[in-house]
Amino acid sequence: MLKYLIPIFNPTKSDWAPLARIIHWLTLLWLFIGLVVLFSASYPEGGDNLGNGLYYIKRQLIWAYPGLILFNVVSETSLKKLLKITPIVVLILFAAIIATNIWGVTINGAQRWLGVGTFLIQPSELIKPFLVLQGAIIFSQWHKSTIEKRIFWLVIFALILGGILMQPNLSNAALCGITLWLIALMGMIRWRDLGIVALIGISLGVISIQFNQHQLQRVMSFRDPWENISGDGYQLAQSLIAIGSGGTWGSGLGFSNQKLFYLPIQYTDFIFAVFAEEFGFVGCIALLLLIMSWATVGVLIAIQSQTTINRLIAGGAIIFMVGQSLINIAVATGAFPTTGLTFPLFSYGGNSVLASLFLAALLIRVARESNEGTLLEFPQPSQR
Repeated sequence: MLKYLIPIFNPTKSDWAPLARIIHWLTLLWLFIGLVVLFSASYPEGGDNLGNGLYYIKRQLIWAYPGLILFNVVSETSLKKLLKITPIVVLILFAAIIATNIWGVTINGAQRWLGVGTFLIQPSELIKPFLVLQGAIIFSQWHKSTIEKRIFWLVIFALILGGILMQPNLSNAALCGITLWLIALMGMIRWRDLGIVALIGISLGVISIQFNQHQLQRVMSFRDPWENISGDGYQLAQSLIAIGSGGTWGSGLGFSNQKLFYLPIQYTDFIFAVFAEEFGFVGCIALLLLIMSWATVGVLIAIQSQTTINRLIAGGAIIFMVGQSLINIAVATGAFPTTGLTFPLFSYGGNSVLASLFLAALLIRVARESNEGTLLEFPQPSQR
């Protein structure tokens, strides 16, 4: 029990497989750096608007503690047990997504949260690790499953993505859809089927952009933010100024100028810009090396997986954690249009912290089961 209540303390880690221990400490390092950067990025906003500079970091720590407990619990729970409850949890969170579209709390024009007391629950964020698990279940058994089962879960996945898209949250819907698509690809689903699904997904994305003025403006301003620096291009322009101001070594922790009410939402979507200004080019390279190290260890875990389902779970966790991080960085540097995706374990948001630590724990669990003799008894897909 002590190892759960004090998440950093876990005497059994010495018995873990080497890759499991490495990904464990890399995740904790990632979280620690993220908390330090969030404290710096959010302090002016909290102090000016809420009268408490520590407001955001305090709430993030409130979420991080149960997140670390969840991290330890999942690391110690067999995938077989987690997979048994996954279909039910996916359906519950799907219902919560639908409820969010009806009764949800609207913030900045998006209706993505359910109010629970003083906390906001974001089902579209919490569902990510369970999409990985359910996607691994379906696509690892695809060629052995009945047509009815395939159709049922494909419809559920489509409805989940549609519900997220209606919030509107095109970026999150696209990320979830791409992750499921790549899990299916790793499960060796036929290219023809994957191509049809990809075409449908791209078409829906284009339609959403055409009919959603806010999304269209984001795409248009991305081409040249300086053309309308006082309008739609303001956010990206301020982000680029922050990154450029960092120079080689940065201005130092806490000394970003752009976070002083020039750069909007600097503690969520554009937190990387604050990091780049305070830690400079060298700090950015170090952060990218950390993320790439995490990804490399994750790929090694996936390669060593002894079952298809374990490999798909590892792949899905890597795609969500690393893919979302790189997209967030690409947005802040102007390589991608503004998406609204947070930086895992950096950006403010308790739901994101819970989902990210859950995903990292799944990767640890795959590493442990692949190297400590615990195998899932799932039928292997035929090779075709």
